[in-house]
Amino acid sequence: MNWDQIQGQWKQLKGDAQAQWGKLTDDDLDQAEGDRTKLVGLVQERYGKAKEEAEQEVDSWFARH
Repeated sequence: MNWDQIQGQWKQLKGDAQAQWGKLTDDDLDQAEGDRTKLVGLVQERYGKAKEEAEQEVDSWFARH
């Protein structure tokens, strides 16, 4: 699966993302729209992580899907 597919199936995958990052609200995830850059930014912001760490988490989550 690539990020275009993630974006296309975002409504279905949103629940998995929320299970992974419980601090992200439905509004946050709606705003991300399956976009990797937006999701990384939200994880970084909500969890106070460095950009590289947030990117690794998002990429790890992505690899499971």
